[in-house]
Amino acid sequence: MQLATWNVNSLAVRLPQVLDWLAANPVDALGLQELKLVDEKFPHDALKEAGYHAAVFGQKTYNGVAILSRAPVTDVVRNIPGHEDEQSRVIAATLETAQGPLRLVNCYFVNGQAPGSEKFAYKLRWLEALHRWVGEQMKAHPRLVLMGDFNVAPEDRDSFDPVGLKDTIHHTVEERAHFQQLLQLGLTDAYRQFEQPEKSYSWWDYRMLGFQKNRGLRIDHILVSEALRPSVTACAIDRAPRKNPQPSDHAPVVVTLG
Repeated sequence: MQLATWNVNSLAVRLPQVLDWLAANPVDALGLQELKLVDEKFPHDALKEAGYHAAVFGQKTYNGVAILSRAPVTDVVRNIPGHEDEQSRVIAATLETAQGPLRLVNCYFVNGQAPGSEKFAYKLRWLEALHRWVGEQMKAHPRLVLMGDFNVAPEDRDSFDPVGLKDTIHHTVEERAHFQQLLQLGLTDAYRQFEQPEKSYSWWDYRMLGFQKNRGLRIDHILVSEALRPSVTACAIDRAPRKNPQPSDHAPVVVTLG
């Protein structure tokens, strides 16, 4: 089976691209981030026609997440239980697969703006809450996938300019430590299970020919639990949608489970 994550940076704008991508890449489930629309505006009919059920947690103008799945989803949770947050950033659901139930946690991590800012402090609080809750989820659901736009470049090789951007947002010691703490729960970065091309990124700034010059960051990730790790046969970033007219600034990441 194949699972994917994609920050679409406005589903209202990018819906035709999402439908085209799903037609060419009929993944079993897709986690979407930055829907930028309310639940009532979510295009259930168009996605149902494409063969997908949807669990949605929308928000006007900003944020918003969804899980699209070919199989029905159950036990849907929105946001981090016990952590008060006005932003729609987390949705989790259980997928019934041939190998058994799979818990999919799809997140739009806090950007954080800049170290030392209130938004950065919010990011660190949010990451602490996520770590606690994902640990609880893994005890209840051994077959778990955590995916989304993490807004963290975990290592220097995940940034086009690790020296010039050292200690800036997405690159700070604090953010990278939180990423490592998620791995220490027993999660594995599926993309790094395989040899990958150098300078492989999932996000490129719209400005200054960021994509054309490959000035990017790898900030979109798929982490798999220990129970799933042996079944991961591939993980790749699909750069093709970034070449579309009016693209999202992110590319989809796809993991294949054997």
